[in-house]
Amino acid sequence: MSPELVGLLAIIALLVLMALRMWVGLAMAVIGFVGLIFIQGLDRALLVVSTAPFTFIAKESFTVLPMFMLMGSVIGVTGIGTDLYKAAHTWIGHWRGGLAMATTLASAMFAAIVGSATAGVIVFGRVAYPEMKRFKYDDALNTGVICASATMGILIPPSVGFIIYGILTEQSVGKLFMAGVVPGVFQMLTYMLVIFIICRINPLKGPSGPHTTWKQKFFSIRYVWMMVALFLLVMGVIYTGVCTPTEAGAIGAFGACVITIVSRRLNLKGMKDALLDTGLLVGMMLMLLMATGIFQKFMAVSELPFYLGQAITGANVPHVVVMIFIVIVFFIGGMFLPGMLLIVLTVPILFPLSIAMGYDPIWFGVLLVILCEIGDISPPVGMVNFLMAGVAGVPVTVIIRGVIPFLIGDIVRIVAIMALPQLALWLPSLM
Repeated sequence: MSPELVGLLAIIALLVLMALRMWVGLAMAVIGFVGLIFIQGLDRALLVVSTAPFTFIAKESFTVLPMFMLMGSVIGVTGIGTDLYKAAHTWIGHWRGGLAMATTLASAMFAAIVGSATAGVIVFGRVAYPEMKRFKYDDALNTGVICASATMGILIPPSVGFIIYGILTEQSVGKLFMAGVVPGVFQMLTYMLVIFIICRINPLKGPSGPHTTWKQKFFSIRYVWMMVALFLLVMGVIYTGVCTPTEAGAIGAFGACVITIVSRRLNLKGMKDALLDTGLLVGMMLMLLMATGIFQKFMAVSELPFYLGQAITGANVPHVVVMIFIVIVFFIGGMFLPGMLLIVLTVPILFPLSIAMGYDPIWFGVLLVILCEIGDISPPVGMVNFLMAGVAGVPVTVIIRGVIPFLIGDIVRIVAIMALPQLALWLPSLM
C-alpha cells in the first residue's frame, strides 16, 4: 500500500472517529500513530510519538498564546463589553438600524481585545439583544447581527486563529495580525451596510433609537478610550517591530490588568477566574497541538499533501476551482466544529497544497480564518447560532433567518479577498 493511499484512508478514518464523537485531539493522535506504523513501522512510530509532541510545542513562539489569552480573559470578566456597547449606542443608536450597527461596532472593538466569538455572543446577547428588543427591532435582525458580529473575534487581531496558524505553518504571527486588520474593518463596514440595506427596505425591522446630545456622546468615550489605546499600543509595537508578538502580548495582559484595577473593575475573584480560564484554555490548546504534531508528522511522511499539489498542478485544474472546494469544505465543517479545530485539522493538508499552487502563506491564513468565521454561523447548524439561541431564548430557525443576509455579505468578502489579495497583504508589506 502506497504512503499516499495510507494518508487518504487515514483522513477517512479521522472523519469516522470524529463522527463517533471522539475528541478531535485524541483522534488525530491515534490516526497519526497508526498511520506511521503502516508506513515506517512500530519502532519509528513510537519514536515519533515520544518526541514529536514535545518538540512541536517547545517553541518560543508558543508563549504568545497565554499572553493574549490572559489579556482577553481579564477584559472578559470585567464587563468592558457593556461599556463598549453603551458608547456605540450613544453615537449611532439614533440612526435607522442604529442599535444593530452599534452592536457591530461594539463587537469589533470587543474582538480587538478579547478575540473570542463565543464571548461576543454571550456579552452582546445579554446586553444588546434586550435593548434592541425594547425598541421593537425584528428578532431575526437582532440575533443575526449579534451572531455575525461575534465572529469578528476570530479575525480581528489579536486572534487566536492567527496564532495557531502561524505556529503550525511557521509564519510570522505579527504579520498575520497586521494582515487581519483591513479585512476586519472591511467586515465591520460590510455588516453595517447589510443592516442599512435591510432597514432601508423595511424600516420596521430596525427603528431609530433615542437621540443623544454631543455632551453625552463625548462623555461616553470615557468608557472605551483606555481599551482603544491599549489595542493601538499592542498593535503599534508589533507593527513597528519594537516588540515581538509575545512581548506585545505581555504588554497587553499587563495593561489590561492595570486598566481594570485602576477603574475598579477587577477584584481578587475576577483575577482568579481570569487566570483559571486562561490556564484551562491554554492547557486544552496545548494538548490539541501536541496531537497535531503527531498528525502533521504523519502527513509529511505520507506525502499526501504534496501528492495532491502535484496532481492539481499536473492536471491543470484552475486554482479558483480548488479554492471554491476549500470554501465549501469550511462551510460544511463549520457547522459541526469550532473554527480553531478546523484550522488545526485542515492546515497540515491545505497549507502545502496552497504553497504548491503559489499562494502567499499570509494571505492564505487570512482566508482560512475568514472561512472559520463563516463556518461558525453556517446554516443549518452553526455553533454560534445555537449558543445565541441558548442566551436569548429565540428559536434557531429565527436566528438562521437573521444570519443569511450577513452570509451574503460574507460571500462578497470572500470574493473581494480573493480578487484583491492586497486587502490582506498591504499592512504586512509595510512592516
